[in-house]
Amino acid sequence: MAALLDAPLVSGAVPLLVGAGAVAGAAFLLVRRGRCWWTRTVPGALLVAAALTALLAVLVERVWRPFPDAVPLPVLLFVGATLAAVGLAAAGMRARRWPGRAAALVAVLLVVLGSAAGTNLVYREYPTLRTALGLPAADQIPFTEVPLREQVIGARSGLPLSAIWRAPAGMPATGVVTQVTIPAPESGFAARPAWLYLPPAYLARPRAQLPVLVLLSGQPGSPDDWLNGGMLAGRADAFAAAHDGLAPVVVMPDHLGAPLTNPLCMDSRLGNVATYLSVDVPRWIRDTLQVDPQPSGWAIGGFSNGGTCALQMAVKAPQVYPTFVDISGEEEPTLGDRTSTVQAAFGGDAAAFAAVNPLDVMARERFPGTAAFLAAGEQDAEYLPQAQRVLAACAAAGMDVRWEVDPGGHTWEVWGPALEQALPWLATRLGMTP
Repeated sequence: MAALLDAPLVSGAVPLLVGAGAVAGAAFLLVRRGRCWWTRTVPGALLVAAALTALLAVLVERVWRPFPDAVPLPVLLFVGATLAAVGLAAAGMRARRWPGRAAALVAVLLVVLGSAAGTNLVYREYPTLRTALGLPAADQIPFTEVPLREQVIGARSGLPLSAIWRAPAGMPATGVVTQVTIPAPESGFAARPAWLYLPPAYLARPRAQLPVLVLLSGQPGSPDDWLNGGMLAGRADAFAAAHDGLAPVVVMPDHLGAPLTNPLCMDSRLGNVATYLSVDVPRWIRDTLQVDPQPSGWAIGGFSNGGTCALQMAVKAPQVYPTFVDISGEEEPTLGDRTSTVQAAFGGDAAAFAAVNPLDVMARERFPGTAAFLAAGEQDAEYLPQAQRVLAACAAAGMDVRWEVDPGGHTWEVWGPALEQALPWLATRLGMTP
């Protein structure tokens, strides 16, 4: 069962089999005898499906606007294929007997599964059946099973932690993930539960006093997106295996409040997210976890909306997060356009927005103590140019910047590997390795 649940959904045999099933289902729904079927019913079903898909795209992108990104064309095609399959099945039901009707329903299901699998190949959000079903990861444990206090070994002045640390006997080979609630006494922000990744050296006795990486999702999103689509635990475990169990403690808090909301990672009418991330979350981490307490051992990062938020926090609270990772982030926090954003967050007060907008702040101030790792997808026509403008602004503001362009678009094909590329740089920057 574990092998089935952890079989890859974005590579290998499973997507090929699901795709083949979808083609077979579509063929079953299409193949009928009769001139009227081919000259009227099939074209009619396809036209209705195309019209409904176009209407849905307009409603999502122009009316509802739950996120600023356009829906990718392949996703729209998969939606259209599903609607066409439903239409063809409905149109052919009357002429079929009960076995044929049951087969038509199965065919629709196959097309739906194929479209869902195709959409997943676009976004790469669910790498396994386990993640798609929302089942607990194999390395997930209750937070109550993590010892709160152990003897710790920390870095000494002028030396990286790896120069001091030696993996003790009995240290686990891999880390664990666990879910926690991070309260918001200062901000009052209604955050969903956060997730933690604790590397092997944190689980050892004695434990290493590790650096901290606060990691944020995109929008729409959930705090566990980095564990699912980003396969964070596996990437961090691989890094730890090459460094005597050392890797950052990764805290994945909620900066949205709900999957489709976007409070813009600032203190505004939409919620006090900036205070939550710069005060409440760091306070809980320092009070609860045995980690490096110094800002030099702290970083914040994210992808897309979370990358924008990481940039905002690095500019808003450089004393808390002097290091950040921005993968495929926007050039400014947005609800689609600046006018709508300023109106929703600040009642139309453009000066209030400019006071906290990162590029506006960096045009006025310098950040010589801040270091950034910026990355974007080579085929990301919308976000790559924005990332390049952020790069120029960061460099002009005196930041120490690293820049990566990876193959792929605005998907996990870029975000997960980009974080993996950032880990060695982070480890050195945060005082863990030379």
